[in-house]
Amino acid sequence: MKFADLGLSDELLQAVESAGYDTPTPIQAQAIPQIQMMKDLIAIAQTGTGKTASFVLPMIDILAHGRRRALMPRSLILEPTRELAAQVAENFEKYGKNHDLKMALLIGGVQMGDQVKALNEGVDVLIATPGRLMDLFERGKILLTGCDLLVIDEADRMLDMGFIPDIETICSKLPPNRQTLLFSATMPPPIKKLADKFLTNPKYIEVARPASANINIAQHKVFVTPRKKREVLRHLLRTDDVRTAIIFANRKTTVRELAKSLKQHGFAVGEIHGDMDQSQRLAELQLFKDGHINILCASDVAARGLDVKGVSHVFNFDTPWHPDDYVHRIGRTGRAGAKGRAFTFVSDEDAEAIANVEKLTGMKIPVFTLEAEANTESEAEERPARSEKPRRSSRQREEREPRATREERPAREERPDRGERSERAESRKARPERRDDRRTRFEDNEPDDGGWNGPIPGFLNVSAG
Repeated sequence: MKFADLGLSDELLQAVESAGYDTPTPIQAQAIPQIQMMKDLIAIAQTGTGKTASFVLPMIDILAHGRRRALMPRSLILEPTRELAAQVAENFEKYGKNHDLKMALLIGGVQMGDQVKALNEGVDVLIATPGRLMDLFERGKILLTGCDLLVIDEADRMLDMGFIPDIETICSKLPPNRQTLLFSATMPPPIKKLADKFLTNPKYIEVARPASANINIAQHKVFVTPRKKREVLRHLLRTDDVRTAIIFANRKTTVRELAKSLKQHGFAVGEIHGDMDQSQRLAELQLFKDGHINILCASDVAARGLDVKGVSHVFNFDTPWHPDDYVHRIGRTGRAGAKGRAFTFVSDEDAEAIANVEKLTGMKIPVFTLEAEANTESEAEERPARSEKPRRSSRQREEREPRATREERPAREERPDRGERSERAESRKARPERRDDRRTRFEDNEPDDGGWNGPIPGFLNVSAG
């Protein structure tokens, strides 16, 4: 099947072809016709299967007919993170270049003025994170009564981030007669309940088993102690034909420290985490996409929706706490039919977490055995240098002044003769007598150098009889 067989407009097909695509992925082939027929849709697909284009492409053709109005977007796409929202916006710009459509991006971390200005001019497509959308709605800067098409993307991630109450509020403000599309990698019970409440007779599409991992990704787990993680990571980065890699850690502090450590060892590294403002995150991401850096240390803010072509490796520096995050992390590689490799570092305290991952994915992750060279790096890098004098080389030792021989040594003082030694022995034998003399002087209260010089306690003069 080709994109031309899906009934897309000629202008859209030209944009798709210029982007380098001619064959739709399974999720695109099944979802696009259903969306064109204005049906509600539930699509379950793992990350990296092309589900963004599966709703962007038909939306462009649907919105090509109609008129935009101020403050009233014609369609709404909800995304859990700023990065994913920005990526969807890039897709609209790429595929909608032959259409007269206006788009607005509502995300946190940037000034609100430009966003409000775009809304006042009228938009066809509004791409937003729930927090910023609710903020503008409560300020009266946006009306949702003219929105006829709603897309809830990465619904299970919305659940993890606590956005479900906001989504329910947003859905209640939209027209009841609308088309709703829900995309998710998994279908936990709260998401199923949300779909039952806000979708009408939805078409259900599943192109991969829920939470299954991409078969194009070679997965490995590496048993390693916490103190050896950095050393093992550097070894794999140098020896496993790593072209571009994303390294995930559970904590933002770990991301910062790891990026700093890798830079000190000569790697071209960037970082992205929640403590950075949006402009910094986008700048680091652009450096990674442009190839100025080939390694990106990231927290789970980049685990979903981050689409960078040619990522050869994903490293889980920490085993993810939530098994769903594992699927999304490793989904950054092996995209669009390419091959990828994923390594997960597992320490003793990660036993339960990795067991939950294997239970969710339904597979036993193979153990990767490190080569002996992985432990050859000096541990001196991890320990503070000891302050000691530099050792002399063998040549320096040879050039030192030779030691004096027995004959050349200065003569010691003459040893005492046998008679003097015997007198000293006799004096040693006499020492008990001197102690007796000291006791006598003590009892007479006579001062003695080094002995007791105070008054005699009264109880010492009492006879034991």
